[in-house]
Formats: sequence, C-alpha cells, structure tokens
Amino acid sequence: MKIRNARFYKSVSALNQLPEETLPEIVFVGRSNVGKSSLLNSLTGKKGLAKTSATPGKTQLINYFVINDTCFFVDLPGYGYAKVSKVQKHEWGKLLGGYIRIRDRISLIVLLVDSRHPEMTSDHEMMAFLEYYGRPYGIVLTKYDKLKQKEKAKTERAMKKYSCKSKFIVNYSALSGQGKEELLEKLASYTS
Repeated sequence: MKIRNARFYKSVSALNQLPEETLPEIVFVGRSNVGKSSLLNSLTGKKGLAKTSATPGKTQLINYFVINDTCFFVDLPGYGYAKVSKVQKHEWGKLLGGYIRIRDRISLIVLLVDSRHPEMTSDHEMMAFLEYYGRPYGIVLTKYDKLKQKEKAKTERAMKKYSCKSKFIVNYSALSGQGKEELLEKLASYTS
C-alpha cells in the first residue's frame, strides 16, 4: 500500500455522530501513550496529521482520517492509565467498546502494544474483547527501537504466547521508520 494522500476527516465524541459507513475502516487502538498518533503520522508521512502529546489520554475522541480516498484510518481513544476521572474513563470505554461492537465497515483493528511492556493485562483484555466480537486484528509492537537484543527475544516470546489469533505482528519504530513498509503491505489487503 502506498499512501498518496491523507487528511483529517472528522472527530466524534458519541456513537450517533459516526460518519456514514461508505469506506472500509482500519482502526488503531492501544493503551494511552503507546504511540498511536506517532505511528499514524509516520505511516502517512504527515507529521501533524494526528496530534501527539507526552501526556497520556490526549486522544479523547474517535478521529477519522481519509487515506487515498479509499479507506478511513480511525484513531480510538487510548485505554489504561490516563490521568482522568473514573467517569471520563468509563465514557471512553463505552465509546471505544460500542464503536468496535457496532461498526460494520471495520475491516481490521490494529492493536498497538508497547514492545517494552508486552504482558500488560489491559492489552490481553483487548485481544480477548476483539476475539469475542470476531474482529480481525493485527499487532504492532511500538517503540521497538528502544529494546536491547535480549529484550526483543523476550517480547517475541510473550507475543507468540498471547496473540495466536492475530493476523500479523509487526515490530515498529516511528522514529526510524522500521516496520513501516511491512505494515503498509499488511494493511493493503484490508482497504477495499
């Protein structure tokens, strides 16, 4: 897949604001601060397309981006440790879970996992949730450039143990671009 153009389409804060289901949706989900925005900017080659922040929980809406006028990339709010109220976390959970349950045009969910912490309970719960609803998903191990060789082997073992139903696992570094071409190739079959 070659991304020729990418643009922001819209943000929604409630399920009744979702756009009409006209294009396939490739959905990006992961814990707060896992690097979803950095990955989207790296994949599309547009530095400010998705807003990045050092503060976990910055993405609070479902953000839609049109890719090549053929599909949407959808950025979901992060789950996990964001410093927000329990009420806000509950609302995000309802929005994220509701979206994944009801949306017919989801062709793939890309689950981002911090390669430095491959055994987080919240990530395993998300895999189980996706499997329960029969959603195809692939895994992207972010921040892979920060691992030493020994840590890479440990992360690989952990992911093989927990992610046997994933369509693929890609090691990714938004900083160096490692994994970008491989991931784009994997996504290509989910865009039509």
